[in-house]
Amino acid sequence: MRLPLSEILRPKTLDEIAGQDHLVGKDGIIRRIITAKKPLSILLYGPPGCGKTTIARLYANAFSARFMTLSAIFSGIADLKKIVANAKNSPLFNSQIVLFVDEIHRFNKAQQDAFLPLIEDGTIILIGATTENPSFSLNNALLSRLRLLRLSPLDEKALNKIYDHYEKVVKKLPLNQESVNYLIHMSQGDGRHLLNMIENIEDEKQKILDIKTIEKLIQKKAAIYDKHDDQHHSLISAFHKSLRGSDPDAALYWLCRMLEGGEDPLYIVRRMIRMASEDIGLADPQALQMAHLAWNTYNMLGSPEGELAIAQTVIYLSLAPKSNAIYTAFIKAKEKAGKTTHLPPPDTILNAPTKLMKDMGYGKDYIYDHDTKNGFSGQEYFPKNMKRESFYKPFERGFERDMKKRLEYFTKMRKAFSKKN
Repeated sequence: MRLPLSEILRPKTLDEIAGQDHLVGKDGIIRRIITAKKPLSILLYGPPGCGKTTIARLYANAFSARFMTLSAIFSGIADLKKIVANAKNSPLFNSQIVLFVDEIHRFNKAQQDAFLPLIEDGTIILIGATTENPSFSLNNALLSRLRLLRLSPLDEKALNKIYDHYEKVVKKLPLNQESVNYLIHMSQGDGRHLLNMIENIEDEKQKILDIKTIEKLIQKKAAIYDKHDDQHHSLISAFHKSLRGSDPDAALYWLCRMLEGGEDPLYIVRRMIRMASEDIGLADPQALQMAHLAWNTYNMLGSPEGELAIAQTVIYLSLAPKSNAIYTAFIKAKEKAGKTTHLPPPDTILNAPTKLMKDMGYGKDYIYDHDTKNGFSGQEYFPKNMKRESFYKPFERGFERDMKKRLEYFTKMRKAFSKKN
């Protein structure tokens, strides 16, 4: 049985690693730890195919300790206990273990606690690897005992290094530079995927493989996207901030990244409805209507036809005037309301459907605004023993300029009324 290319060509030294210079380069932390000969428990966090397993193996082999591996996909805490027990029952061998745990995020947070005493007493040096944001997937106690090292997707230089290494060690491929560049582009920062594509084309007998032929031989790489975890949160955040920053091109890009990854379009529209209030508000009241129209249109047409309405709304919201005045006013009002839940409304504005309530003064001296000269009475609606607050502060942007004028008009009228009374 032939080993996969990723195993055959796996680097044997730190110098052979493609990319991740900030970790394995001359001044990289991995190289510094190895030089100091004082192993630390580390957590390698990065996307698939960026070199986590390779770095873990070279790191472990650099120290005179027993190297063991666990995969959180196939193993459990019982397997961890067996490894530790076997080490302690083998006095002829070094009892310290460098333990590599792949996909460590798949252990639940209670299971992760099993590593804590073993790290504390020095029984194991733990090397964890994860593709998911450890802030969400690992408990704080374990995180505090690991040195977090973040890996990046491989850039073109690193991917070209992998390709050149293949041709040097295995054989020359019938590709021109345009075809090589296409493979690098299709890899999307994943070195393992690059080697998998090479495996699909390496036995072809044609003199030169052009891009059209390569397209037939390889499959498109699935988008790196998890609808429930780190990528989900990262991309919707990038989308939201691009829209808030009035950059329709970037917002469209992140929209398409999410759609490409299989995100539910209606989830994206729900967030856009929220953005229409949070980031635009009354600077453009039509923004909220546009977001609702995108919802209705997509529900009517589905994919792919309905996605164009979403894109249309993305552009509209991106270029709309921005204001967070409603959002800020709501947060301040909510905070104040939470601190003054004991204060009742003033008696003046309470209905009095019974004689007893009328005798108690409910509704007494209430002024019906429509009966006044300007349709505005200026009476007080805040609780009697509470200082009047000003939550809503509109900006001089878009339609909110008109709202600002209206607010100033009523504020002036209210002050005039209070002076008379």
